[in-house]
Amino acid sequence: MTREDFITKLAELMDTDAQLTLSTKLADVEDWDSLSMVSFFSFCNTQGRRVTADEIKSAQTVEDLFKLAGDLS
Repeated sequence: MTREDFITKLAELMDTDAQLTLSTKLADVEDWDSLSMVSFFSFCNTQGRRVTADEIKSAQTVEDLFKLAGDLS
């Protein structure tokens, strides 16, 4: 999955209209909430990636989430 595809998917998971980039701070995105975190967690698991709630909570930027998701190609 390319970075652009990941950003598109993340915006869909977050159900946001915010313009996301890799450098977007998650704290600045109103729609980054507990439901978005659970959606991201589920997305990673369905892609065969195991992430923990603590790893997701400690992510500061969209790029941090991209790194957590790993190679989803």
